[in-house]
Amino acid sequence: MKALLALSAYVDSASTAINRFLRWTILVIVFISAGNAVSRKFFDLSSNAFLEIQWYLFSAVFLLGAGYVFLKNDHVRVDVLSQRLTPIGRAWVDLAGIVLFLLPFCAFLVYQSWPIVADAWHSGEVSQNAGGLLRWPVYVLLPLGFLLLFAQSTSEAIKRVAFLRGLIPDPAPLADPSAGDDVLGS
Repeated sequence: MKALLALSAYVDSASTAINRFLRWTILVIVFISAGNAVSRKFFDLSSNAFLEIQWYLFSAVFLLGAGYVFLKNDHVRVDVLSQRLTPIGRAWVDLAGIVLFLLPFCAFLVYQSWPIVADAWHSGEVSQNAGGLLRWPVYVLLPLGFLLLFAQSTSEAIKRVAFLRGLIPDPAPLADPSAGDDVLGS
């Protein structure tokens, strides 16, 4: 179990490092958006590439940040049920959800999306907009994002098992709703 917990710690640190990168990505999105708006308003210049890169980067934040959200236990859940359970009951429900639903779902999406990425790569697919960007970089975010979520889900499953065996404290205690924890700033 020690080796699995070490793997879990590695995945957790990778998710945290990716989150640090994504914080800066949000700042880049803001600057690109503001720059595009200013150039359009004051200089009557516009670029579809700038509009598309904003969406590409937003997609990166959303898809690549999902694992970190799961790590911080800030994902959407049915709190009506989980608040009524003991920590051990919550761990069992989490473990069942991860193993029966989340891991297979992530694996399915990675498997299904990879051929789309490969086709876009081989065909050199480009946006139909004038000055548009290549499509494969944004397509690759889907399998990559779900691969990262798969890794974080595996880490969370390991921690739930370790908690149920009494080896670590509760990895997902109920959040204090008054705490106001910010996912990107954590």
